[in-house]
Amino acid sequence: MQFPFKLTTEKAFDAAGFGVNAVDHLLVMPKYPDSNTNTRLSEYKQGAGGQTATAIVALQRLGMRTTYAGRFGTDAEGRFGLQSLKDEGIDVEFAEVIDGARTQVGIIIIEAKRGERTVLWDRDERLAYTIQDAPVELAGRARVLHIDSHDPLACARMARAARAAGTIVSADIDNVYEGLPELLPLIDVLISSKEFPRLLTGVEDDRAALAEIKARYGCALVGLTKGGRGATVLCEGEFLETPAFQVPGGCVDTTGAGDAFHGGFLYGLLQGEKIEMSLKIGCAVAALGCRALGARTGLPTRAELIAFLN
Repeated sequence: MQFPFKLTTEKAFDAAGFGVNAVDHLLVMPKYPDSNTNTRLSEYKQGAGGQTATAIVALQRLGMRTTYAGRFGTDAEGRFGLQSLKDEGIDVEFAEVIDGARTQVGIIIIEAKRGERTVLWDRDERLAYTIQDAPVELAGRARVLHIDSHDPLACARMARAARAAGTIVSADIDNVYEGLPELLPLIDVLISSKEFPRLLTGVEDDRAALAEIKARYGCALVGLTKGGRGATVLCEGEFLETPAFQVPGGCVDTTGAGDAFHGGFLYGLLQGEKIEMSLKIGCAVAALGCRALGARTGLPTRAELIAFLN
């Protein structure tokens, strides 16, 4: 099935990201610890992550022209996170460093045997965007604007500006935030976490919940990721599903797998692929991302992706 919209070609970038970045502290343990126990770590690593930032890194590694707008603190984590994007070759003209703020952090506990993780996180309120703060000058500079809705009203302003400039708006949403109903009708491609459709609609069945979101908000394509069971989307009255891939060499860490999926799916869209193939690419990038410790470490290059799919 073809996507129900056309992408413009006359833009400075293929994809722009507006949303969360983070620095992850990855704690690998033999098994998840019981309470009141003392467990030695199997491994510790600091890595860059965050929903939108990781998706943009995935697109950059796949050969797309990318730009990112988000906020960093003046701490060591902020310097590390911002430099990580620069090192990838991503344009960061609209990234900001907020004086005195702390960069968003994630404490991620990973079970070594399965690669499954538990995430603890914190975000300094000074990193949040108000409506007035939104960098609308960036919104229409790319063929696709990808957001994560942690600041829904600012995201809504960005989405309006993007649509006015002929830019497709994509969103990765994992929770219900105040102001979200104003944003949702402005999204063209909404693929969420597995839990979000139920949280938003109160409907338990995945497909019924997606249909309800489509009916309420009119997004051209709605869907959800399902971890090791792949992804499902609804477009023009038809449900399309793709299974997950096995992780080459076994799963090391599922951190950022959903973010990686979005990068792969948008790569398919930007390359002119059909929805089915874009889903397959998204699941492939997610699987490859799980082969190494950290949200971005295992993200593939274009050559690695092609070899994996072939």
